[in-house]
Amino acid sequence: MDVLFLSRLQFAVTTVYHFFFVPLTLGLSLMVAIMETQYVRTGDETYKRMTKFWGTLFLINFAMGLVTGLVQEFQFGMNWSEYSRFVGDIFGAPLAMEALLAFFLESVFLGVWIFGWDKLSKKQHVAAMWLVAIGSNISAFWILVANSWMQQPVGYVLEDGRAVMTDFAALLSNGHVWVQFPHVIFSAWATAGFFVLGFSAWHMRNKSKQAEVFRRSFKYGLVFAALGALLVAFSGHAQAQHMVKIQPMKMAAAEALWESEEPAALSLFSISDTENRSDTFSIRVPAMLSLLACNNTSCLVEGINDIQARYEGEFGAGNYIPPVTFSYWSFRIMVGVGLLMLLLLAYGLFLWWSKKDLTTQRKFLRVMVWALFLPYIANSLGWLFTEVGRQPWIVFRLMLTDAGVTATAGMHEVAASLIVYTLLYGALIVADVYLLLKFGRQAPEDSGGGDEAAEAEAAMAAA
Repeated sequence: MDVLFLSRLQFAVTTVYHFFFVPLTLGLSLMVAIMETQYVRTGDETYKRMTKFWGTLFLINFAMGLVTGLVQEFQFGMNWSEYSRFVGDIFGAPLAMEALLAFFLESVFLGVWIFGWDKLSKKQHVAAMWLVAIGSNISAFWILVANSWMQQPVGYVLEDGRAVMTDFAALLSNGHVWVQFPHVIFSAWATAGFFVLGFSAWHMRNKSKQAEVFRRSFKYGLVFAALGALLVAFSGHAQAQHMVKIQPMKMAAAEALWESEEPAALSLFSISDTENRSDTFSIRVPAMLSLLACNNTSCLVEGINDIQARYEGEFGAGNYIPPVTFSYWSFRIMVGVGLLMLLLLAYGLFLWWSKKDLTTQRKFLRVMVWALFLPYIANSLGWLFTEVGRQPWIVFRLMLTDAGVTATAGMHEVAASLIVYTLLYGALIVADVYLLLKFGRQAPEDSGGGDEAAEAEAAMAAA
């Protein structure tokens, strides 16, 4: 345990905490906008109650995401000043665009939406919610532009030990952005869909008032989650193929593929001897990895040992192998959770197509209450795999992680801040869960119709 380890652990803790809230913000903002659009289009009061109910939960989540995101900025200067100095010229533009364009767009019009129910026309009010949803998703885009540069650096030159941007357009056209951004957005749809399904299922099981609100919400969540989960699978496949090209070591670690193979077999289950860089037991499907990586059954997929030897020749002596066991199992659990989500959604769509009364499917509804957590597991493991699998690089091929940590950081100071942040975030999680359960268990009419006063109270309580 040293300063580097504690700094990495602190960033991991705060990032995972923060990312609990981001996908739900992205997906639920869009769902609320669609629900309110239906209200404006049809004049059906049920859609209005749906909009206000889910809008209240969106506000709680948004406020919590805002609070937890602020700490991310502090860490760049506190624990990762060398990294910040190296990437500052690159990151300055997309992060400024995120703050000045996207964040202010969503935050300003969220205020308009909260307090504008009786002050704006229906079309003006729903337009405000659409601007919130657009702003939230644009915000994600700019953040991912910055993150993608860490995965695939483009449009820069090295000057005086710093990366200096030479081509802003190259950052926007970076191939990694255009496989990562859709994957994040579709995972947000799945997260929001399961969130709506979970709370709707609870209300349907408990025969809450305003039953039509939750029957209709359940169907909206089912469609939204199904689209998100299915598109996540396709976008994830595209992302994996891109990863084979730009970060072959990450894919090799995800498959525990120690030796290059042509064609390459897909691992179903492997136990690896990481010290000797070999498998002690493995069940593999012949040629399947080549098919997934290259769309044919004969292509070469590089193994860990060959890539390590190539990197030693290119970058000098060192260990360029990420934690294989963690990469292998985090990738598989993520994929397994995704398949479970698809199975549950397929069954739910089958019940709907069969015109079953969903309120009578009590066992299925109980499962869907707990299934609310599945996207959070998949999201967290996906990001951990993305970042851990890139190690030992903090900026791929340009900067090693141990070179990015603040040189003057003391172990006791980092440990103290880690403990403080962890306790603070733990308290915020407790507050978030309390508020979501408090407002989520109330039928819309029980919370005063979900009016702007209740929504503002929820947001301010969360903040």
